[in-house]
Amino acid sequence: MTHFAVIGPAFHSHMRAMEAVAGELLRRGHRVTVVQQADVAAMLRDPRLGFAQVGTGSHPPGSLQAVIDRAARPGGPWGIRRVIADMASATDMYCREAPAVLRAIGADCIIADQMEPAGGLVAEYLGLPLVSVACALPVNREALVPLPVMPWRYRPTPWGEQLNLHSSGVYDHAMQAHARVIARHAAAFGLPPRQRLDECLSPLLQLSQTTPGFDFPRNALPEHFHGIGPLRSTLAGEPPMDIPVAPGRPFLFASLGTLQGDRFGLFRRIAAACRELDVQLLIAHCGRLNASQERRLLEVGASWVTDFAPQRAVLARADVVITHAGLNTVLDALEAGVPSLVLPIAFDQPGVAARVVHAGVGLKLDPRLASRRRIVQRLRRLLREPGFAQRARVLGDEVRAAGGAVRAAQLIEAALDAEALGLQRAEHG
Repeated sequence: MTHFAVIGPAFHSHMRAMEAVAGELLRRGHRVTVVQQADVAAMLRDPRLGFAQVGTGSHPPGSLQAVIDRAARPGGPWGIRRVIADMASATDMYCREAPAVLRAIGADCIIADQMEPAGGLVAEYLGLPLVSVACALPVNREALVPLPVMPWRYRPTPWGEQLNLHSSGVYDHAMQAHARVIARHAAAFGLPPRQRLDECLSPLLQLSQTTPGFDFPRNALPEHFHGIGPLRSTLAGEPPMDIPVAPGRPFLFASLGTLQGDRFGLFRRIAAACRELDVQLLIAHCGRLNASQERRLLEVGASWVTDFAPQRAVLARADVVITHAGLNTVLDALEAGVPSLVLPIAFDQPGVAARVVHAGVGLKLDPRLASRRRIVQRLRRLLREPGFAQRARVLGDEVRAAGGAVRAAQLIEAALDAEALGLQRAEHG
């Protein structure tokens, strides 16, 4: 039995993906402990998971909601700086406190989200094997691949390479507060200098929810990088879809995720567009709208409005999904063979949207320019042009075959076995 420690950002979508991997490892007889601030304990659904608290002083109970609110609506440059400061504060918390906690609980291996560089720093400092997991788009850098936060298409040309180079410099400058924390703790741990997320990834095993067919072409990924598809828990199956969808009329599903579900104005334009197209629309706002707003959306054109919906069951019936380009929703749509209209708002959503267009499985629209007329135009194309759904089904075959959490656990066990064998040979060599 191996005792795994899970380290990652305290956001719902990231925690659910990591919990899926943890659940499969628990099923195989291993022990898993989530190392996080106090508020995350209430997020965890699997009672078999252990929990070890860090950040008692710097991240006390009740402090997480403000971080989530800032991430949901960062606003202008000052708001973005505050979100980056929150990232830096979390990394600092982990680097200060996780080594002692990991020693105390007897962790044998760290499974770290790519977005939390402290996982790589602490693992190297303690001499523990590390597994990196890309719950969002991979941060692995290549000259011809735009950073995940960049909205433009893949351009395998000198001009495209220069665009990526210059934009990476701008991004790195914006991330200086985080880079300083990474550099300071790397030096304190006696590690080689580093400043970026991609410099803190595992030399043993890297896993990604993004499958090769959905990503831009890659030429420099390490051999130990594996695209394993959506990481979904099997702890409890989703309930069936219980809304009475009428046959013969297209059925659309709209969700802006757990952070962006309060964008009432955007939902209202979506509902009005669906009324003009005479289609059925289910809106899931993830608990971010009130009853009055729900009623208004029904008046404007939505057929049903709810807080949460069984997403995979809904997508199995949908003709099109309208989404903020969150990676989890887009991958679920592909798994169901459903094309997407993506309205990217923040984080890696612009990069996900660019990949949707690159793969030909949907269309994108800037949410700031998403008028009712423009939404109607794009939805009409997705409903009338069969190529989008055909390509979504083809790519969905790859997503379904990628293995998910089961393959993740298999690869983790194999990597640790191979490392142990290599160490034994070195000792007796």
